[in-house]
Amino acid sequence: MQCTDTSCWGWVTTSTTFPPKLKLKVAQTQTHFEKKYDDASYDVKVKVPLPSHVQSITSTSNPFVKHCLKLRHNSSYRHSHGSVLVVGATPIREIYRFQESSQDKTVGMDCLLLLDKAEVPEGIDDLSVRIVRVSSMVMRKLSGLQSTESIEAIALMSIPTSFFNVVDGQEKADCQRWFPSPHRILVLDGIQDPGNLGTLLRSAMAFKWGGVFQLPGCCDPFNEKALRASRGASFQLPIVSGSWVHLEAIINEFQMKVLAGHPESTGNLKPVARLSQELADSFVDVPLCFVLGSEGSGLSEKSLQVCELVSIPMAGEFESLNVSVAGGIFLYMLQPKNQRCV
Repeated sequence: MQCTDTSCWGWVTTSTTFPPKLKLKVAQTQTHFEKKYDDASYDVKVKVPLPSHVQSITSTSNPFVKHCLKLRHNSSYRHSHGSVLVVGATPIREIYRFQESSQDKTVGMDCLLLLDKAEVPEGIDDLSVRIVRVSSMVMRKLSGLQSTESIEAIALMSIPTSFFNVVDGQEKADCQRWFPSPHRILVLDGIQDPGNLGTLLRSAMAFKWGGVFQLPGCCDPFNEKALRASRGASFQLPIVSGSWVHLEAIINEFQMKVLAGHPESTGNLKPVARLSQELADSFVDVPLCFVLGSEGSGLSEKSLQVCELVSIPMAGEFESLNVSVAGGIFLYMLQPKNQRCV
């Protein structure tokens, strides 16, 4: 994906925002997935047949294929079923490589879909998981790609237990459970573009940040484009989706300083510090929340009120950078001291 706008917060695409406010009730049997979800307006039970004897699927009209497509396209459906479709062997490998190195096993796989007669990709060939063979037509349909040459596998995975969707009045803040390593937390304030969101998750993972907090209006981290951009980071980082009520509880619990990225401007009511090595060094031993605003409207009023503002100095004449590029710079400069490469 390419950004046609030079503004850090100037590129907005239409996407389903998150979280869907659903209460989940889940049941399973050996021969079908059965999930129940409800809100104030409906109460629906969904059965998706996948008998245990099924070893291959050739038709795009198969009910299980339709179920997988809805998982790929619909955020509410994904979260009501607690399942995600992960396309491609690379993110699947990344997720399970992380699982092997982690003490907490946060991800489960329901089944692995492989192109008919294809070999199980290297790196996931030792997984003990159900394999279902699919035709090239089904693989194209499920992946959303015209060519299946680069798609070796698709996995149906459970939403990781490191993801929490909290709603005001329904759950008290459980900060220690949400973020076991809270020294550095990235806060996303209405990031709607899935490519930008996925890239930010990938950068947070690369620079060893302790997790991500999503304020209202953010794209679902398990959106197909976000998954592609994150290369599996959505399954590796602790991610909490909630409101400022929950974020303030985290800030107070861990005594965190709160910064936010903002373009340098003379018209701000608050001062804007310039990012530098000296500034970054002054925060080395300080627990930080760092907030990035939406591509379209920037930081919310609440973020502007609460946060100390920091800008990236630029020699060029552009006002700001794309949010994922700016985020990568901030995440690198402010990463934990013991993770610095230079």
